[in-house]
Amino acid sequence: MGAAMRRIHVGNALSAFGLGFTVPYLYVYVAQVRGLGAMTAGLVLAVFAVAALVVLPFAGRAIVRRGPLPVLLVALVTAAVGALHLGLAANATAVLLAAVALGAGQAVMQPALATMIVDFSSAETRSRAFATQFFLQNLGLGVGGLIGGHLVDTTRVGSFTLLFAIEAAMFLLLAVIMTAVRMPRSPRIDGAPAQAKGSWKQLLGNRAMVQLCVLGFVLFFACYGQFESGLSAYGVEAAGISTSALGSALAANTAVIVVAQFAVLRFVERQKRSRVIAAVGILWAVAWGVAGYAGLGHGSQAMATAAFVSTYALFGLGEAMLSPTVAPLVADLAPDGMAGQYNSAFALVKQLALAVGPAVGGPLGASLHGPYIVMFLLFSLGISVLAVRLGRELTPVQNQPSLARRSRVVAQGGAPVEAVVPTP
Repeated sequence: MGAAMRRIHVGNALSAFGLGFTVPYLYVYVAQVRGLGAMTAGLVLAVFAVAALVVLPFAGRAIVRRGPLPVLLVALVTAAVGALHLGLAANATAVLLAAVALGAGQAVMQPALATMIVDFSSAETRSRAFATQFFLQNLGLGVGGLIGGHLVDTTRVGSFTLLFAIEAAMFLLLAVIMTAVRMPRSPRIDGAPAQAKGSWKQLLGNRAMVQLCVLGFVLFFACYGQFESGLSAYGVEAAGISTSALGSALAANTAVIVVAQFAVLRFVERQKRSRVIAAVGILWAVAWGVAGYAGLGHGSQAMATAAFVSTYALFGLGEAMLSPTVAPLVADLAPDGMAGQYNSAFALVKQLALAVGPAVGGPLGASLHGPYIVMFLLFSLGISVLAVRLGRELTPVQNQPSLARRSRVVAQGGAPVEAVVPTP
């Protein structure tokens, strides 16, 4: 790992650390501490998603034309301003405007940082780089949330202002760290501006990328989009889970990711990506089955709680398998110079799923317990089906990058040219 990649990972961890201070307490801050009510708090959460959906289509083109670093710096300053203003806002209009800036900045950070990771990694090291990013993000979020929980006091507005100020400071610190990164120079390609203009059309013509986006939507809709909405509502209403047990479930999810990430990585790197994603679909189907037992199994409360916590732990294991698989695949499918566009498109799909997921899952999880479990169990099995179909669209090296590494080792040992697996 070079100095530039280390800076990117340290900055990533710091930004996640800052987010951890505020994300768990945003609803309480707007609705109760500022006294603006549940409706305004719900609008703030919706504004985050809407702001992301608006800016991401433009972010990809900006990254292609300007490079990821300038776009990242603008996003970080925007997010810092939004976070600071959110901590000081005292009325609904100010809160919503601050949420627009914070949501837009956060959304653009994702594809910009992902593109920088692509630029500073090779096909062989990319899975490990994205796994490290995911590990540090979860560690930063967990530590930030833990510390923030000890600092926050719902009777003092100033304690929340402090949390948002820390978040803003983390964004600005990341910006300072990133200014020391020197991006690798890539040769200019004749006709690049025209390529950028037609990038969305070019992306939609890539069947493998389109299928990956569909698969990504289902992944985020059926898992991440349910964590703090449908699944938590189901746990409270159907399984009688207490708020402390719900916190334990979320902690178990983070703990599994942090503990298992690099152990899982060794296994994932030797497998076909499509098979890994298909395995995650089956694993999550089991998780939904365990959740079904928690709420519908009529066992003891202790067993229901244990099953519910296990559900989040199983989801965490699947997330650890996906982090070195899906994001590197997006980069490998992108033509030269188009990684920013492809990362932004996939981030757009993710945000759309995270916006739709709670809207669909929340009411179902709270009231229609049996249909909710069956629906998302089937969605998880659908992930496996979509993954198998995606595998048919990938080249052997796109599906299993370790083949390229093996082919070079064989070639260096004097094997004939025919034994070498060609890279795309």
